[in-house]
Amino acid sequence: MTDETINQDMIEGTNEEAHEDTIVLEAPVSGEASLPAETLETIAEENKRIARFQDKSFLELPHDLYIPPDALEVILEAFEGPLDLLLYLIRKHNLDILNIPIAEITRQYMDYIHLMEEMRLELAAEYLVMAATLAEIKSRMLLPRAPEESEQEEEDPRAKLIRQLQEYERFKKAAEDLEQLPRLNREIFTVNVAPPEVDTPAPKPLFDIQSLVGVFIDILQRSDMTSNYSVAKEVLSVREKMSLILEKLGQVESMSFVECFDIAEGRLGIVVSFLAILELSKLFLIEIIQTTEFGTIHLKVIANE
Repeated sequence: MTDETINQDMIEGTNEEAHEDTIVLEAPVSGEASLPAETLETIAEENKRIARFQDKSFLELPHDLYIPPDALEVILEAFEGPLDLLLYLIRKHNLDILNIPIAEITRQYMDYIHLMEEMRLELAAEYLVMAATLAEIKSRMLLPRAPEESEQEEEDPRAKLIRQLQEYERFKKAAEDLEQLPRLNREIFTVNVAPPEVDTPAPKPLFDIQSLVGVFIDILQRSDMTSNYSVAKEVLSVREKMSLILEKLGQVESMSFVECFDIAEGRLGIVVSFLAILELSKLFLIEIIQTTEFGTIHLKVIANE
C-alpha cells in the first residue's frame, strides 16, 4: 500500500469522524428546537451580553473605553489583627492550637502578607511585627541546642504565642456570643405609644347642696322662735368657730350638721358657724356625708395620711 493510499484513507476517515461529530452537535438540546426563532435569538443575545445600561445591551466593550490596570479591587477576608489572621489559618487547616507547625503556619502567613503587598493594600505595622515574631520562633526551633542546654527543660518558643492565641480565641468567642444577642434598634425596637386620653368625670359630692341649704334655713327659722337678751354682744370669729368645730369633731367619730349650731348665738352666730363649716370643707379638714336622700347630714374629720 502506497503512502498516497494511506493518506487518502486517513483523510476519508477524518471526514467521516468530522461528519459524525457534526451530526451530534446539531441535535436539539433541552427542547430548544421547538422554540420560535425570535426566542432563540433573544436567548443567544442574552448569553453574549456583557452589560446592560438604560435598556440597551452591550455585546462587547466599547473601543474607546479605558480601564486602568488598578481598577479591579479584590476584597479579601477581613481580619482584626495578626492574631485573628493566625487563628483563621489554624481553623482553616484544622491544626492543633497547642502544637502549631510553626514552619507551615509561617509560610501561609507570609503568603498572605505577600498577597496583600501585591494587591497594594496597606499593611498595619502589627502584621509585620507578627511576621518577624514567627520568623524568630522558626529560627529558634531550627537552631541546634547545646548539650548542656538540652539537659535543662527550656520553654517552648511557641508557648507565648500559643497563650496569646488561646486568650484571643476566648475573647473572640465571647464577642461572637454577644453579637448573637438581640440588640436594640436591630432586632428589638422600642414603641412609644401615647396612652389614650380618658375623660374622667369629677366625683359626685357625698351630699346634696340643696339639702344642706334646706337644713340651714330650718335652723334660721328655729333661731327666730327664741328671744335672746344679752348685755354685751360678743364678737364672733369664723376662725374661732372653725377651731371649736374641729375640737368637737375630735372627740367623736362623727357629728350631725345640726349639732354644730348653737341657737342661743342668734342669727349671726348661725351664719358664722355655717361659714366655718364651709371653710373647713374647702380646706379638706372635714367631710360632709349624707348616706341617703333627704337623710341626716353628718360631719366627719378627715384623717391625715
